[in-house]
Amino acid sequence: METNVSFVLNEAKIQFLEFIAYRNSYIYPLYYKNFNMSRNIHLTNKWVFYCLFALIFTTNNLYSQELSKTEQSENTFWDSVRFGGSLGLSLGNGNFAGIIAPSAIYDFNSIVSTGVGLSGAYASQSRFNATSFGGSLITMVRPLRFLQLSAEFEELYITRNYKLDGANLREQDWVPALWAGLGYSTGNIVTGIRYNLLHDSNKSFYSSAFMPFVSIYF
Repeated sequence: METNVSFVLNEAKIQFLEFIAYRNSYIYPLYYKNFNMSRNIHLTNKWVFYCLFALIFTTNNLYSQELSKTEQSENTFWDSVRFGGSLGLSLGNGNFAGIIAPSAIYDFNSIVSTGVGLSGAYASQSRFNATSFGGSLITMVRPLRFLQLSAEFEELYITRNYKLDGANLREQDWVPALWAGLGYSTGNIVTGIRYNLLHDSNKSFYSSAFMPFVSIYF
């Protein structure tokens, strides 16, 4: 209350002195000039304060909006990511091959997904065994709710051990694989079969180009 009264009195004083100085400029020229400069400085300081306050408020508001957009974008991205993988098994003519392949995929929409994966596998025959480790790029397409088509490029580091008469032999090599898959989807589980388009009977990890699989994603 005291501040308001002082402000009113001060404004009245300013108007009174301005009137006197205007009517008697020959008496108070220097005083009026100094008084007017002081008043201008006071008004300038007030404007500077208001401008700084508006700038700080606007900057803080823009920063809050950008932060909110970033958090929403991150939440939307991770909501579209699923984790899981697949299991593969191949049996026949005394041969065994099994694979476990964890992966993460991103759903662009309800039809198309893509992701990356890792894989480890073991295979054996009567006088032979092999291990493989590698990574892959995966693309999945679901043209129908129950049907899944997949393509996966895989690069494997394969170690083969041969048990020969009187000696053992080890081979190590990088071998590519390109799988085309067809699966039946029931919720989070897909069962099907895939075919290696780059299958090489001498280099590929699996003895057959065909391999059944089961994949699960959550």
